[in-house]
Amino acid sequence: MTETLPPVGIDLFDVERLLLTEAAEPPLSPHDAEARDRVWDMAVRANPTLFDGPVVACEGLERTGPRILRLSWVRVTYRHYALRRVPGATALPSLFVNVVQLTDDDRVLAARMSPSTAAPGRWQLPGGSVEPPQDGAVLDESALAGQAARELAEELGISVAAEDLKLWVVTCGENGSVGLTYLAPALPEATLRADFTAAAAAERIQGREPELDDIVLVRSPDELAALAGPHADYLKPIVRRFFGCR
Repeated sequence: MTETLPPVGIDLFDVERLLLTEAAEPPLSPHDAEARDRVWDMAVRANPTLFDGPVVACEGLERTGPRILRLSWVRVTYRHYALRRVPGATALPSLFVNVVQLTDDDRVLAARMSPSTAAPGRWQLPGGSVEPPQDGAVLDESALAGQAARELAEELGISVAAEDLKLWVVTCGENGSVGLTYLAPALPEATLRADFTAAAAAERIQGREPELDDIVLVRSPDELAALAGPHADYLKPIVRRFFGCR
């Protein structure tokens, strides 16, 4: 017997294993498709850095056993989420990976999104949207850990093997969005800051603005209150869960 997980609210679920199944994108009426494209085009005019690249959405999430979740996923592009602003239309929840990066004195890294991103000034964990596999590849637990490792490398300049990342919890948050949170091996603060600075400099040399413009290291969820600006809905619950488990 399976238990369907709630689609909304900030919920955290302990997980040790993910079962992944690809599903078809739900059909969309011509009216909703036209409205979606109109909303997307307006968003791009307001922020030309937006890119309608391939991305994975979550079609369903259910518990099939102790610490085992089944996740059904769908290939879409970023414009799919413009449906959230179309009255009467329904967008699938987004799917993303993020990482609890630790210091060797048990602090957690939080990062701030740059002004040029879709969520300027937002504090969150390092991570990003899940991308669909290329032709001939599969989306499995190993591939998801690889994407989380890639986000650490791209955003923070941190090199870690996918097999050294441990899937820890799954979150269900705003718009039903599903996050897969990994634990990364601890590193010294000096290493984290040097890697972040080098990664940001490399982006600017290429003529690009870094996706993240600042990092902080917190010892408790209470310290998050000092971070001005919006916070990802999962940030405080994740930090609270982490320090509550110590």
